[in-house]
Amino acid sequence: MSNESLNEFKNLDIEPLIADRPAEPRDTSRLLVVNRKTGELTDRHFYDLPKMLPPDTLLILNNSRVWKARLESKKIPGGGHCELLLTGHLSENRIKWAALCRKMRAGQEIQCEGGLKAKCLGMNENGAFVFEFEAPLTEDYLKQYGEVPLPQYILNARKRRGVSAPPDEDKYQTIYANPTGSIAAPTAGFHFTENVFKGLEQKGIKKAFVTLHIGWGTFKPVRTENPADHIMMKEACQMPKELAEMISAHKAAGKPLAAVGTSSMRTMETFAIDDKNMGWGMKDASLFIYPGYHFKSADIFITNLHVPESAPLYMTSAFAGRELLYKAYKHAVENKYRFYSYGDSMLIL
Repeated sequence: MSNESLNEFKNLDIEPLIADRPAEPRDTSRLLVVNRKTGELTDRHFYDLPKMLPPDTLLILNNSRVWKARLESKKIPGGGHCELLLTGHLSENRIKWAALCRKMRAGQEIQCEGGLKAKCLGMNENGAFVFEFEAPLTEDYLKQYGEVPLPQYILNARKRRGVSAPPDEDKYQTIYANPTGSIAAPTAGFHFTENVFKGLEQKGIKKAFVTLHIGWGTFKPVRTENPADHIMMKEACQMPKELAEMISAHKAAGKPLAAVGTSSMRTMETFAIDDKNMGWGMKDASLFIYPGYHFKSADIFITNLHVPESAPLYMTSAFAGRELLYKAYKHAVENKYRFYSYGDSMLIL
């Protein structure tokens, strides 16, 4: 299969369809069902999911929770606004941090909320800036002054529409989020409610959790013409031994396995030994999945409608097939599906 970039997706008129808030209730979001065998597209709602999955399906979800990685600051001198998206600390004492921001230079000083000052030391090899703070960025400090970071396209969509919204601290999380560590949410899980889980349980569909702490690697744009040249940044993930054994037994019995979101899929593919056996432990996931990739784990994929030039779109294209996925996206645009993190969902069978 061709390794060319997915340029055709950039031609779709998606901007007016970017969701600026989640559906309420969450399970009323639309669900585009994509059948890989027949090419058929079916419009449903997410609350229909229990009807759409085989009874013996095992659902794998990512339970990582988003932390308050967004910091407001001002440049010194001048007072120009500067917003930091912290991607992780670089020293054990939590004084040196990597962060994404705009219009920054080495030597620039900033002052964050609460009067805490920092100095930019320059840019690292991944394109993030390195900041040295005058005191540690403790969990208590971030709890008080940090904010859950929303994708910029959500903020832009709200600005275009002239709408305001209350803080998204609870909305920008799945209902099952537990260990904190992500700077972006595993958004395919946003659509799940207790009612959906109850319906799945009544049908005999089980769920289990892996953990992948989503970092900049997930949403760093794929700008290389040949996807094989794109470098996927490492993200910490964990596969419990008991779950690995459950997955291996499940696949050995020929039962369907469903990945909820690209982060769950990447975790399973990182630990997959072969088409039937799953390893376990903790790893740094750096696997970039693009068309032509052979999936070893999931038979079913639940995912959102993704940003062009993004790693999640390449993974989804690899799973669904490039032509079928483009057909599905055209259908979604024509039928005014809601796109991106707070948008609607796809079930790829």
